[in-house]
Amino acid sequence: MSVEKINSTENATFTHILSHATKVPGLIFLSGQVPADKNGVIVEGGIKEHTAQCIKNLGNVLEAAGSSWEKVVKVNVYLKDMDNFAAMNEVYEKLLPSPKPARTCIQAAKLPNDVDIEIEAIAAY
Repeated sequence: MSVEKINSTENATFTHILSHATKVPGLIFLSGQVPADKNGVIVEGGIKEHTAQCIKNLGNVLEAAGSSWEKVVKVNVYLKDMDNFAAMNEVYEKLLPSPKPARTCIQAAKLPNDVDIEIEAIAAY
């Protein structure tokens, strides 16, 4: 079985600890993306802006891997505070194509760099 590691040039890279995605026949497993810009700096704003940045970052990785949001089959959302659920959903609903993929959303006690959201996904290609 072939295994390909994918990194988007549009996102901050941390190749010493992870790849943005791993592609195996038929599926792409995307690493969790935090609301960081290309330089690794957390973008300004609150949960809405941070959700949008995570979705943008995942879109960059999907493109680099030869896929798209239309082919995403599963999303996992990790929120620092579940009280942000409605605001996150507002942005998520607008930015992701319908029909929406399967999804899990949980509150995580601590996320990298103390961000308020991290999103990961699995896609077909």
